[in-house]
Amino acid sequence: MAESATERLAAEGVSIWLDDLSRERITSGGLQRLIDTRNVVGVTTNPTIFAAALSNGEAYDEQVRGLAAEGKDVHEAVFEITTMDVRDAADVFGPVYEATDGKDGRVSIEVEPGLAHDAAGTIEQARRLWEKVGKPNTMIKIPATVEGLEAITEAIASGISVNVTLIFSLKRYREVINAYLTGLERARAAGIDLSTIRSVASFFVSRVDTEVDKRLSSLGTPEADSLKGKAAVANARLAYQVFEQAFDSERAKVLLAAGAHKQRPLWASTGVKDPSYPDTLYVTSLVAPDIVNTMPEKTLEAVFDHGTIEGDTIAGTYEESNELLDRIAALGISYDDVTQTLEDEGVEKFVTSWNELLETVSAALQEARAKETVR
Repeated sequence: MAESATERLAAEGVSIWLDDLSRERITSGGLQRLIDTRNVVGVTTNPTIFAAALSNGEAYDEQVRGLAAEGKDVHEAVFEITTMDVRDAADVFGPVYEATDGKDGRVSIEVEPGLAHDAAGTIEQARRLWEKVGKPNTMIKIPATVEGLEAITEAIASGISVNVTLIFSLKRYREVINAYLTGLERARAAGIDLSTIRSVASFFVSRVDTEVDKRLSSLGTPEADSLKGKAAVANARLAYQVFEQAFDSERAKVLLAAGAHKQRPLWASTGVKDPSYPDTLYVTSLVAPDIVNTMPEKTLEAVFDHGTIEGDTIAGTYEESNELLDRIAALGISYDDVTQTLEDEGVEKFVTSWNELLETVSAALQEARAKETVR
């Protein structure tokens, strides 16, 4: 029987993680089916995913009734609900975690997005989430804001595995790697076993094309039009070059020799936003060893159905990728402005989703209390 596209992708060294989680997906066996049939070896969550999960179906009703009866406020309820999903998903992925010696089988949960510019608050909540879930295959998601860098170092230094999220620029990515290595150095000095710490760096892809394409369209020239749909892949490929260089440094080699692991790049935002682009674009164009690609289910199914996996599609592309970004810059489109805009918008979108999540849970708690009063 011929290998599936997801099997070929995994064989090339790409870990496939699902960018979605819900209680129904866990309890129905749907998550396990994706592990068994689609080579899924991890899950990422974010406030948008939880907001969608909580607003659909009845899977959370029983827990909400219990939390309402206990007098929990909305923030406490959200904390209990989301950590329960992550804990249960971590159990589903336990065999993958064991089989890969901790490399995969990971489930990520994000600190509250309102803390994105609050280093101390982020550190405190990262520790609370880590302790509450209590599973070694958890990762705590921390955004790569300036303030987030301090929190990343502190979390790693404490032995917490971290998924760094919302990375858009190569400069910030270098700072993220530095924060990781600094955390490892501190952990080693504290006597923590470095082999127990894992991290990924979530480099966002499709949103770069969305923003750059919008600016190219406003120029309305043939040259600008010819560059559409190319910036995101070029940017991610150059991020992989940064990864290769950073973990080939003497500083990294010392830590790796002491048992540490590389912080793998993770391609996030891999669902195509422009329907005129191939729906597998941000998967098939970004294949290389030691990376993670976290996909929404629609993208995962597209890859499984008709993805063409042709080996490493990043090696040998760095010169071409640099030239492409230079051509875009020559048209007056600022790379720094694009990436900062995307970071700011990313935080804002997650805050909006978080508020929607709070509203959904608050309404559910009120409804549960009202029904109890009637009884």
